[in-house]
Amino acid sequence: MKKLTITLITAFTISSFLNDAAAQGCVAIRTTGGYCSGNDHFEGKYQLSLNTRYLKSFRHFVGTEEQKQRLEQNTEVINHSYTTDIALSRKINARWSLLVDLPIISNTRSSLYEHSNVGRYTTRSFGIGDMRLAVYRWMWNPEKMPKGNLQIGAGIKLPTGDYKVQDYFQLTDSTRRLGFVDQSIQLGDGGTGFTLELNTFYNFSPFLAVYGNFYYLANPREHNGVSTTRGGTPSATALLNRSDVMSVPDQYMFRAGLSYTLQSFTLSAGLREECLPAKDLIGGNDGFRRPGRILDFEPGISYSAKRVNVFAYVPIALKRDRIQSNADILATKRTGVYTKGDAAFADYSINIGAAFKL
Repeated sequence: MKKLTITLITAFTISSFLNDAAAQGCVAIRTTGGYCSGNDHFEGKYQLSLNTRYLKSFRHFVGTEEQKQRLEQNTEVINHSYTTDIALSRKINARWSLLVDLPIISNTRSSLYEHSNVGRYTTRSFGIGDMRLAVYRWMWNPEKMPKGNLQIGAGIKLPTGDYKVQDYFQLTDSTRRLGFVDQSIQLGDGGTGFTLELNTFYNFSPFLAVYGNFYYLANPREHNGVSTTRGGTPSATALLNRSDVMSVPDQYMFRAGLSYTLQSFTLSAGLREECLPAKDLIGGNDGFRRPGRILDFEPGISYSAKRVNVFAYVPIALKRDRIQSNADILATKRTGVYTKGDAAFADYSINIGAAFKL
């Protein structure tokens, strides 16, 4: 029973965020989300977890309607995103633990419209993302409640990631201009945020169990002041819609599913939703953002040994929805014409990693 619990909690360590297909892409959450401090069920005080997430976002949606002509016309925006979360957990006692999580991010973004449609060019970003510190508590003593439990976590997200990354944008075949890269490939959001997590499991038998995770990041800062014009001058429309600078949005993630354990292997399958909402819980909503939600089917496999757990998960997109942003709502009220922007989503993301007992 204890071994089953270990493998279940290891499944919770998949963070992706990511950011799409549960991914960062143009819409979905960054990879600081959804981490559960599973080291409570390991002997020893420390656990080191490494999780790498990859995605390619390229399918454009307005609402739930795919803009298939973008692929046909070769005008789609393509984001490639690699994120490695390095997380260290410290067990205080059977119920309390601490976590520090630092992502290392590498992004590329190719498009035509950002480069005056003179050709397809690429902008890039690489470096550390926003660090997160969190504390966790099991509501019941795990030693007395081996069949099921509920863990609550609270933390702070620090603006350690560069949110002012710049690269060159092509103006003509021979002229380019330095400007801030798109919000979707910035390394950080520029805000100090606060996180709430709920992680739970229940073992029906030594083989079959259910799991669930909920993660919410509240970002009180309204916008970070970074221009969305790629080194140019904001348009009158952008100023009216208050989308000339980048917002610092909230985000959330929910996961739930079943797992089956056979000896050292655990197979799991469930649903995963990631959302970047149009409005924040705290603070204003001005600034540019691409709000949306992604519902995934998430199969996974993990292997548990004495001192290490390895895992792989591939969330596959079932539904993608680009919802109205605050700027869209302002434009609709001003013009009387319903407005909703588009965003690019991935078909799937790949998450692989390991957790080491130290």
